[in-house]
Amino acid sequence: MIRICMVGTGYVGLVSGACMADFGHEVWCVDVNAQRIDGLRRGVIPFYEPGLDTLVLKNTGADRLKFTTSLAEGLAAAEVVFIAVQTPQSESGEADLSYVLQVGREIGQAMTGPKVIVTKSTVPVGTARHLEQIIREAQPRPVPFDMASNPEFLREGSSIEDFMRPDRVVIGADSENAASLVKEIYRPLYLLDTPILTCGIETAELIKYASNSYLAVKISFINEVAALAERVGGDVSAIAKAMGHDRRIGPKFLHAGLGFGGSCLPKDTHALVHIGQQAGVDMAIVRAAIARNELLPRAAFAKAAALLPAGGDTVALLGCAFKPNTDDVRAAASRPLTRLLLDAGLKVRVADPVALPMFRELFPETVPAASPYEAALGAHLCILVTEWNEYRQLDLARLGGVMAHRAFLDCRNVYDRQRMLSQGFAYDCFGRPAPRPA
Repeated sequence: MIRICMVGTGYVGLVSGACMADFGHEVWCVDVNAQRIDGLRRGVIPFYEPGLDTLVLKNTGADRLKFTTSLAEGLAAAEVVFIAVQTPQSESGEADLSYVLQVGREIGQAMTGPKVIVTKSTVPVGTARHLEQIIREAQPRPVPFDMASNPEFLREGSSIEDFMRPDRVVIGADSENAASLVKEIYRPLYLLDTPILTCGIETAELIKYASNSYLAVKISFINEVAALAERVGGDVSAIAKAMGHDRRIGPKFLHAGLGFGGSCLPKDTHALVHIGQQAGVDMAIVRAAIARNELLPRAAFAKAAALLPAGGDTVALLGCAFKPNTDDVRAAASRPLTRLLLDAGLKVRVADPVALPMFRELFPETVPAASPYEAALGAHLCILVTEWNEYRQLDLARLGGVMAHRAFLDCRNVYDRQRMLSQGFAYDCFGRPAPRPA
């Protein structure tokens, strides 16, 4: 059993802390947000993630998972300290490290015994070295510690499974003490033969950015192919399926539509471009992926405008989260698309199983709906934005029956065109051909 202090109870910190506690370790989760900590003590999870509430309650009940606003309390008995605070994208595109560095100062001031201090947040190359200096300068008296990097690879909506059954665990460390202690935290994964990869700290810091940027490039590539397929009469779904059978490529992240969003891929691609600029390396492929992704909401708007009938002024958005099984709307394609619709003078009704509260904080002028059918009531166009399971098998007769005009823009290529046409819908999607004239 390792005694752990997890600084930050956001998405990464809370999921990681709860999972480490479930491994049998003693985990103190620390956050400056007293309201959040009070809620967590009562079992209130501050964001939507399937299964996390059960995991937190299980481990708080077993007294392995504890919450506090006091960093000194969390540090007191900890052997390993994870920093899992946010690193938002700044105006220049680089990661904002102000929260990470502030935590470093506070750790330096509060630590009274040796620790291994691990960056869990996604941070640029060189951050651990800078953080080490910050901690040393903040110490009232010298206390030995080791630095390490342990990047997270959690997907919103499936993060617990990702932590418990990961593709790999990356540990960047210079000292054997730091590497062995962090490895010990993940000992339960040895039974699954999970690859535990050790490397230098700078390498570990770069792995997360390289991984996410590669996924972003793959998504943008298939969206670029989709644009070409539309022009020449090809079917991007068939193209992607054939490509995916090539084991060198694989089938994942080859789904054409509205591109990537959320808290990681947009931020990490911009950060990698900035890291490259600082090092004198033009990350041209990543820049191109970002540029392609930013075109997609406007492409969807153009399709929506073409589907709207003359005088049609009401649009139903089905889904506003950046992906299913999360309430996260950060960098979601629904945001620029909604702004374009509203700026065009259209009325927008929105349905989403869990993300509506966050979305309507950004767009209070939209109308919330409890179901896709309520959103479609009197609408002239439905736009499928987020492919929630409950939106994959809509009752099309019922949907069309409540609409003022049957038109459907499928931004995730969920529905069959012929089926939609047979139900009387004007229909469009991304990268799939219209039927040839008889």
